[in-house]
Amino acid sequence: MLIYKIFRRAEWATLRATGLTRGAPVDLTDGYVHFSTADQARETAAKHFKGEADLVLAAVETDALGDDLKWEVSRGGAEFPHLYRVLRITDVAWTRRLPLRDGAHVFPDEML
Repeated sequence: MLIYKIFRRAEWATLRATGLTRGAPVDLTDGYVHFSTADQARETAAKHFKGEADLVLAAVETDALGDDLKWEVSRGGAEFPHLYRVLRITDVAWTRRLPLRDGAHVFPDEML
């Protein structure tokens, strides 16, 4: 199963340059890397990245994360995937730009 992480361009550049990340400031505060499922990603973008352009969507295969991935109740009582270790560039299956069009983020066809 694929799960998704939305990166600001600078955060993605850091991951590419160093090969690992503990995530965005919210991830550092919470102590884990936040992910969303395909069904949750659009709401995550709208809530936490509203109006932000130049984002990168990274897809990660859950099998590659092992026991460090936990499913925990979060927004609206839904279970969200949380990674309790650094995210490595080698964990990323693929990335796509997440453009902003008419105020909404446009997600890739792979997620439909």
